[in-house]
Amino acid sequence: MEHTSTDRTTADRDTTERAEAERPAAQGAQAPGRAGFTRRALLGTAGAGLLAGAGAGVAGAVALDRPGAAPAAGPGGALGAARVPFHGEHQAGILEPQQARVQLAAFDLAEGVGRDGLRTLLQRWTKAAERLTAGEPAEDADNQVALDAGPCSLTLTVGFGAALFDKAGLADRRPQALEPLPPFPADALDPARGDGDLFVQIGADDALVAVHALRVLQRQAAGTAALRWQSAGFARTPGATARPMTGRNLMGQIDGTNNPQPGEDGFAAKVFCTAGPDQPAWLAGGSYLVFRRIRMLLDNWEALPTDRQERVIGRRKSDGAPLGAPAGAGERTPVDLAAQGPDGALAIPADAHVRVAAPAANGGAAMLRRGFSYHDGLLPDGSPDAGLLFLAFQADPRKGFTPVQRKLARGDGLSRFLRHEASGLYAVPPGVPAGGYLGQQLFE
Repeated sequence: MEHTSTDRTTADRDTTERAEAERPAAQGAQAPGRAGFTRRALLGTAGAGLLAGAGAGVAGAVALDRPGAAPAAGPGGALGAARVPFHGEHQAGILEPQQARVQLAAFDLAEGVGRDGLRTLLQRWTKAAERLTAGEPAEDADNQVALDAGPCSLTLTVGFGAALFDKAGLADRRPQALEPLPPFPADALDPARGDGDLFVQIGADDALVAVHALRVLQRQAAGTAALRWQSAGFARTPGATARPMTGRNLMGQIDGTNNPQPGEDGFAAKVFCTAGPDQPAWLAGGSYLVFRRIRMLLDNWEALPTDRQERVIGRRKSDGAPLGAPAGAGERTPVDLAAQGPDGALAIPADAHVRVAAPAANGGAAMLRRGFSYHDGLLPDGSPDAGLLFLAFQADPRKGFTPVQRKLARGDGLSRFLRHEASGLYAVPPGVPAGGYLGQQLFE
């Protein structure tokens, strides 16, 4: 899917890179099953201004090769040995393909923690992340839950909520773009399951590895920050399909087709921040993350015949091709919004998701979506508590998520089958250089 509140970001090339086992790289063998360019090589090749364009929506998965490193010594098979470097220009967990599992959580600072307490916590988390992403025990606070596993492509990404800046005595350093998201029609947000001072995204190809990393961070935060909310999500497991292919969301739709790709013109400018009049220098190389917990009304959706579902989306369910495309077309076939059916009516309805979400209909607004599915049992009425953990990285939410979601909330036919139930906006600091710590630029 292109661009709503149900967006998955990396499914298609994620599976591609997982399928290419043990491909040699220019600087040494990649982790088996995680072939591809290293993150440094990727950024260097694309240049300082990696660019891309697309929309924002219901599906979001980044189709990138996993940055490689030699398989870690010790435990872990081909999948478990895959390792993502912690240090780099940008935090890991943004450009990398989504992993099979994710733990999302937000923490609130304890009263009186202040600037020094926050910095100490971030330094502590940095040391733990360096070890955990290398497949090593986190030393203190390690409960050995993941002792038998390798790194499993573990990434830890940290963001700062707006309230953190006041609590830590850093109000003068809060970015202007970190203003609260406006209310949108039909929002039904639960504050207890959104927002928060410190946000963490923990991705891994093994659920136990991801849960273990969250527990480590939580134990290290004791007395400094308390867990506010937590959500677990999943994507397709490596090797689940016989050939590389874009994944599907819980609605059964091929999801992630129109996500922007590094190397495309405009990508970096829309995903990563640069210092300027309304962007602080400490956030240069960082990003903003919008989180939305979006429940899919699956019982209602599944009651629709397939052809009705296709008209809501604007694509064929079988192969992802846009409606009106000839037989044999695929999901990458350009969308022709002027195409007509045999009766002369628009092949893609006026309120179809792909039409309303098209970048051309949203002033070119784009964001890098990296969503995961979730399924948390049943609600009291017996309907499934399931849907999308929407994650979108962008250089400025005022020019990315906000205008796009306004458009979708007003005119997207898919919105009838979605409920936005939690929300958060976070400033994601740039990557951590060797010897540095998370968010160091904010303090120095």
